[in-house]
Amino acid sequence: MPISTADATATGQGRIAAVAAPPDLLDVNRSFYDALWRDARLIPPQRFNSWPLVAELAANAPRRLELAPGLRPRLPIAGTAFADISAPALRQLGAHGGLATQALADALPYADEAFDLVCAFDIIEHIEGDEAAMAELARVAAPGATLLLSVPIHMSAWTPFDDFVGHHRRYEPDALLALLSRHGFALQRSAAHGMQPKSTRLLKLGMWYLTHQRERAMWWYNRVFMRLALGAQPALSLSSGMIDTDGVDTVLLVCRRER
Repeated sequence: MPISTADATATGQGRIAAVAAPPDLLDVNRSFYDALWRDARLIPPQRFNSWPLVAELAANAPRRLELAPGLRPRLPIAGTAFADISAPALRQLGAHGGLATQALADALPYADEAFDLVCAFDIIEHIEGDEAAMAELARVAAPGATLLLSVPIHMSAWTPFDDFVGHHRRYEPDALLALLSRHGFALQRSAAHGMQPKSTRLLKLGMWYLTHQRERAMWWYNRVFMRLALGAQPALSLSSGMIDTDGVDTVLLVCRRER
């Protein structure tokens, strides 16, 4: 879930100056994700195909941060710092041993160079001020730290689903690499990623049910859809540098903080 607003502060962590997001986009994200996480079940990170990679990286990264994971965390929950604005998500993450803090993506309440591993899955595409958000991720990442970043790509692939879930953009691969470079991150490996159904008809049906018959939709989301989606995940196939992105909907990047 995106973490960006003009007037929010992180409790107990001092004053925060945030970069404003458009009210309509912020409202879409707040209403969609607060409602989703209030009714959804937490999925442990071991269930995702990213877990072998995450387990390898986390073994040498005692200081970990995941930005806006909702109830789909990818890093080990216990002992990991989680920053989100969704109270329902934060409550569940905290109950499972996470260090959950209500915070803003573009003004994180952590010290400089505080983390060895930073994770931001499906987040920065929601934020209008992605430069500010990336600057904060760079600030809290220690030299040599790993950044795991997952984003949808190709504006030509935009669908009503992007609007529905509050995306501000899809990234063109070259622009994404330039954004990372400007903030001191160097790409090491990448892979095709994501769990969005390919069927446009199925997506439209899901959006209709979430809008018109929410209770039934969440029953299917928790008991059927997520089980099928998790079971259908292929093994993560990482390549050196940037993969060929033709036909790829979402890309996972493994980056190193160089400066």
